[in-house]
Amino acid sequence: MSHHHFDIDVVVVGTGMAGLVCAHRLRRHGVDVVALEACHQAGGRTVGVEIDGEGADLGGQFIGPGQDRVYALAAELGVATFPTYTAGANVLETETGRLLRFRGMAPKLGLLTLLDVARARFRLDRLARTVDTETPWHSPNASALDGQTLRSWIDRTVRTRSGRRFLTLACQAIWACEPSELSLLHALFYIKAAGSLSALTDFEGGAQQDRLDGGAHGLAGKLAAGLGAALRLNAPVRRIERDDSGVTVTVDDGTALRAKHVVVAAAPALAARIDYHPPLPAARDNLSQRLPMGSVIKYIATYPEPFWRTAGLSGAALSLRGPIALTADSSPRSGNRGVLIGFVNGATARDLATRSPADRRTAFLDALTRLFGPQAGTPVTLVERNWNEEPFTRGAYSAVFPPGAWTQLGPALRAPVGRIHWAGAETSPRWYGYIDGAVRSGETAADAVAQDIHPSR
Repeated sequence: MSHHHFDIDVVVVGTGMAGLVCAHRLRRHGVDVVALEACHQAGGRTVGVEIDGEGADLGGQFIGPGQDRVYALAAELGVATFPTYTAGANVLETETGRLLRFRGMAPKLGLLTLLDVARARFRLDRLARTVDTETPWHSPNASALDGQTLRSWIDRTVRTRSGRRFLTLACQAIWACEPSELSLLHALFYIKAAGSLSALTDFEGGAQQDRLDGGAHGLAGKLAAGLGAALRLNAPVRRIERDDSGVTVTVDDGTALRAKHVVVAAAPALAARIDYHPPLPAARDNLSQRLPMGSVIKYIATYPEPFWRTAGLSGAALSLRGPIALTADSSPRSGNRGVLIGFVNGATARDLATRSPADRRTAFLDALTRLFGPQAGTPVTLVERNWNEEPFTRGAYSAVFPPGAWTQLGPALRAPVGRIHWAGAETSPRWYGYIDGAVRSGETAADAVAQDIHPSR
């Protein structure tokens, strides 16, 4: 094929929110785009399912203050937002199965534990403020922070056993991994990328404040519909060849597209599974070898009505006993039926995944019943999504940086390789790992590529 003949200006690989936004924005720049999606539907980690005639989010669903790009996108697409239900008390289940009701994010763990956790949160926030999110490896003490895990920091800093246990649960809830798997520098980077620890954990005023009408997957659906024939589903990319003048992107079925640029909008672990010719630079390949996804099983339980509200509960719960790490009220805006979502994260998710579907269901519903009473044990429907089994995500919520990855190989995360550009929630210095981070990364990649194609504009 002649190297001067182009089928298209840009190929976008992967149509999660990052790829969809990138393709949408490139077209607005007047750039000719094809977006290739491995699955039978677009959306990536924001994907929906219909349950009893209503859409529900199997993946990411919450948005909150400071996530300006996702709010702007929702406004542009005409999708309204509404607050997550938070009235009433939250519940914490202790390891022994005691239920503690509390308001806000401070459960009644006993004064010593509370002070211990508050002190640890304060110290994490203070350390996070020192991190440079654009270039985390240039932060003060970066190599010392990156040379330890969150676990080693917790063990050294937190004095009470229940304080350590609570922070371990927080790690599982936020990063879907164990504290021993996570670099302290990455935890601090992630906190700073969101603004603060409370921005991550809070409902009101935090990242779980709002929801989108019809679900977050509705945004993906609208963007996908807008792409029309430029979106090709069931088209896993197997090979990307590059030379000085362009790229050739080859799909599973043998279709090859010649383009000026390619944007790979997939998590690093998945981007690494594509065959690159010539091979990627060692630093980029080494980095992607080090970035596994977190482990999450998400459950959606539906009921005739949100019965927990009448009992004075918000539907939000945390459990130190497990297997559920956390729950939230995910009922439709109408409130004409009840929906609880529950998450099983980290090592617990890996463990539960080895059991039979019936065993998993029982374990989940038993835990839900302990938290919310017998009615919780008999949902109308219970839908499970094990994100680690999804062939084209292999985990959630986002890539986990182990010690050494940021400081030794961080510069390779966002740097283009010739005409190959990277996008995805993992490449965003703001709201890394969130829908908003994905949107930002798609916009950033689109603008960089458009600038290259139409330098005059």
